[in-house]
Amino acid sequence: MRYLTALMFLLALAGVARAEVAEVYDFETRAEEQRYRDLIAELRCPKCQNQNIADSNAPISKDMRDQVYRLMREGASDDEIVGDLVDRFGEFVQYKPPVDKRTIVLWAFPAIAVIGGVLIVAGVAMRSRKRDQEEPALSQEEKARVRQMLADKDQQS
Repeated sequence: MRYLTALMFLLALAGVARAEVAEVYDFETRAEEQRYRDLIAELRCPKCQNQNIADSNAPISKDMRDQVYRLMREGASDDEIVGDLVDRFGEFVQYKPPVDKRTIVLWAFPAIAVIGGVLIVAGVAMRSRKRDQEEPALSQEEKARVRQMLADKDQQS
């Protein structure tokens, strides 16, 4: 019984030891706080797989959130904050990269894929119609032979 009590006590302590301190930032207005939340929601964690820095527990995400808060306190605009983080961590931190020479294929790919799909479907349909038109109709002799074969089959059943 003593071992069970000791085990329960250790499990209770393990939960307390694992607890993390929530980040607390002081904002002067609700609008400033909302701006901060919008910024951290649109920036991707460089370590995590497709997770924004608002939801990530990675240490690098904490650093990025601190950087966003610090730059906001210094009076930087949203574009300046995002630009600073892109300079520091690379284009990957943006969910919506800007359209430029390097990302034009990324932005154009959905349209290219749809147009390509439509062209393939149209080509298959046209080829099918053309093949149907090129097939010669049965001659009178062939039609008579088919009728005879069907009649023979009906008589056998």
